[in-house]
Amino acid sequence: MYSEILVPTDGSKAAERAIDHALDLAKTYDARIHALYVVDTSIYTSLDAGADVVIDALEREGDAATRHVREAAEEAGIDVQAEVVTGTAYRSIREYIDDHDIDLVVMGTHGRTGLSHYLLGSVTERVVRTSPVPVLTIRLDDEDEDEADADESADAEAEE
Repeated sequence: MYSEILVPTDGSKAAERAIDHALDLAKTYDARIHALYVVDTSIYTSLDAGADVVIDALEREGDAATRHVREAAEEAGIDVQAEVVTGTAYRSIREYIDDHDIDLVVMGTHGRTGLSHYLLGSVTERVVRTSPVPVLTIRLDDEDEDEADADESADAEAEE
C-alpha cells in the first residue's frame, strides 16, 4: 500500500511522535522513510546582516533532526533517505512529495487553535490542503503539548 513515506521533521516533540508512527508504518508496509527538514529562508530574507549565521544554524539543526530519523530507521532495519532543503516549508514539502513519488506523509501538529493558529499559520494544515497523497497528522496529547510549550518557553528565555 505504501512504499515511500515522508516524515517532515523540525526536531520538535510533535515531530518525534510522527517519526514513531512513520517508522511503525514503514515496518508494516516494508516502505522507505524519507526524512525532510526545511530551512524556511522566507522568514529571514528581510535581515540585512546575520541572515547567513541564522541559516547556517538552522541547517545544522536540520542535519541533527534528519540524522536522528536516519539512525532510528537504520536501527529498525528500515531503508531511509534524509535531506535538508531550503525554501518555504509547505512548498518544499509539496515539491519533495512530487519529486520522490511519496505515497504517504506523516507529520506532527502542535494542535494550536484560535488566535495562536491564525497568527502562526500551520505548515501541516497547508500540506494537508495541498498534498496529492494522504497526510497522517499526529497530534501531541495534552500532557505532551504542555511539556512542549514549557520547553519552548525555556528555550526562548535561554536565548535572551
